[in-house]
Amino acid sequence: MSSSRPFRTAVIGYGFAGKSFHSYLVSLTPGLQLHGIASRNPETREKILERGDCKAYASFEEAIADPEIDLVVIASPNSQHAPQAIAALNAGKNVVVDKPMCLSLEEADAMISAAKNNNKLLSIFHNRRWDGDFLTAQQVINSGELGEVKWIELSWGRVGAYRSWRGQKEHGGGRFWDLGAHLLDQLMLFYKGHKVESVYLRKQYDFPEADVESEALCILTFEGGRTGIIDTSSVMAVAKPRFYLRGLKGTFQKYGVDPQEKAMIEGDIDAAQEDEDLFGIIGDGQNERRIPTVPGRWRSYYENIAAALAG
Repeated sequence: MSSSRPFRTAVIGYGFAGKSFHSYLVSLTPGLQLHGIASRNPETREKILERGDCKAYASFEEAIADPEIDLVVIASPNSQHAPQAIAALNAGKNVVVDKPMCLSLEEADAMISAAKNNNKLLSIFHNRRWDGDFLTAQQVINSGELGEVKWIELSWGRVGAYRSWRGQKEHGGGRFWDLGAHLLDQLMLFYKGHKVESVYLRKQYDFPEADVESEALCILTFEGGRTGIIDTSSVMAVAKPRFYLRGLKGTFQKYGVDPQEKAMIEGDIDAAQEDEDLFGIIGDGQNERRIPTVPGRWRSYYENIAAALAG
């Protein structure tokens, strides 16, 4: 697919992800045009129109029926990802789906089949492949300074149960579905090329008012004696390292979260800057030093989408 005009994009949903992530990043991307946003809520549609840069669709169905739309971005509850992606692909649209991709292997297979059958692009929004801390950890691994990396822990936690649909099991809520999807994606990239040998997942439920987990622990073993641990929590009052990598020659540890989200919410993602106190530490058992964080760049995700659509 190639075009001399920008690829017209419709975002489905105007909650936190649809507003602060997708609509914002699409509007910054050369080669893409934010053409419309869909919401069933009349008050939300009024807010969309107040933006002044796109139209407001009254439904998902109206958006995918628009012949001017080239790309549909699905930022609806997780339980809607598969049915909406498949419907959009069958309507001849290219599709970006917020993570997690869907809620079962069967749904994933059906989505992939729909993309192939319609010869359309299907991509999952793993923007955190462009987190500065992740890029830094990759750089440290590739430098060889850690030696062969055999143990990787990734953690993400806060205090408090999720609210709205993110706190409802039927919609695919819970922190493991939400942020664990990013951590698992990053772990698989760290150990790219190494086969997974086993997976263990344990969830704990400490919130009587919620049917999603308070804690999740996922342990993956890879060939060659490699271990990956994903720890997500809603009762983490004191943070663990975001990344903790042990190699045969050294260890890398990094606290904090990428600053792009905060800057983006404030209206200028390019102003994101990390405090030097949060720079990672690398040590060999005798000496330790700080590793400056590589600047993250979430913009790259949709720039890649625009490039793929252009051929």
